Amino acid sequence: MAIAGLTIIGESINDSVPSTRKLFEANDIQGIMNLAKLQDERGAAYIDVNVGLRSPGFMADMVKEVQRVTARPLSIDTPDIEMAAAGLEAYDLERAGGRLPILNSISPPRMQMFDLYKVSPFMPILLSFEREENGESKSNRTGQENYEAAKCLLQQARETCDLPNDQCIFDPGIAPIGGDTEGLNRMALESLRLMHEDPDFEGVHKSVGLSNFTVMIPSKRADGSPVKSPLESAFLTLAVPLGLDTIIGSVKRNYQLLEPGHPALLCVQETLQAEGYDSIMRVMEFYS
Repeated sequence: MAIAGLTIIGESINDSVPSTRKLFEANDIQGIMNLAKLQDERGAAYIDVNVGLRSPGFMADMVKEVQRVTARPLSIDTPDIEMAAAGLEAYDLERAGGRLPILNSISPPRMQMFDLYKVSPFMPILLSFEREENGESKSNRTGQENYEAAKCLLQQARETCDLPNDQCIFDPGIAPIGGDTEGLNRMALESLRLMHEDPDFEGVHKSVGLSNFTVMIPSKRADGSPVKSPLESAFLTLAVPLGLDTIIGSVKRNYQLLEPGHPALLCVQETLQAEGYDSIMRVMEFYS
C-alpha cells in the first residue's frame, strides 16, 4: 500500500538524469512536457525543474513550458541565485491554484537566497548537511552538527522571511547506501530524530532526495527481484516515524512501509550499525 501523507516531488526533469539531459541538449520541449504530464498523472504533488548549468533564461522558459501542461506546483531546483530568481519570476501562481513553488535549495553558505522571497514567496528546502565555518562550507559529520545547522536555518527563515514552520522543508542529506563508509545516513536519521524531538521544529516538513540512496547499485537482485524500491522503502520505514513526509523521488517506484524482519529493512538496519567497508559488504550481500 502507498504511504499515507507522503508528498512526492517528481524528480524526472533534472539535468543529472542522462535521458533528460539528452532532451535538454536536443531542445526536445515535447519530451520534457511528456515527463511533466507523466509525473502529474502518476500522482506527483510537485514537479521538479532542474536544468543544470544552463542560463537563467532557459530555466524561466522551462518553468513556463512545464506549467503549460500541468497545474501541479513546481520545485525550482538550482543552487544558483540568478537561475532561481528567473524561475521564481516565471512561475504562474494562479496556474498552480495559488500553491507556492518550492525553492530547492538554501543552505548555511547560501543564506542570501532567502532574499529571493521578495521576488516571489516560496517554500524553501533547507539543506542542513553543511555549515559555514570561518567563511567556508564544511560538511557535517554528526547528527548533532546537522541538527545545529537546521536550527540556524530555521532561525534565518523566520528572521528574513517571517516563514512559519509549515512553510519550511528540511533536508538532512542522504548518501548512497552502497558507498556510505562514513555513516552519513546514520547522521541523517539522527538529525531527523533530534528535530522530531524539538518542539521548536513542530510543523516543519522533512525531505530527502530518496533516489540518491540507491545510486550505483543494481536495479535487480540475482533472482530478478527489485533492489532499489525495497531499500528505499526500508529507509522510509525508519525515517517516516521521525517526521519525514516529503521525498524527491520517482513516481514509478512502489514505496511502502515494510514489516519488521523484511530482508531489505534488516539490510538497512545492519548497514547503519556497521562501520567502514563492512556496510558496503552488507549491501552487496543483499543484492547478490
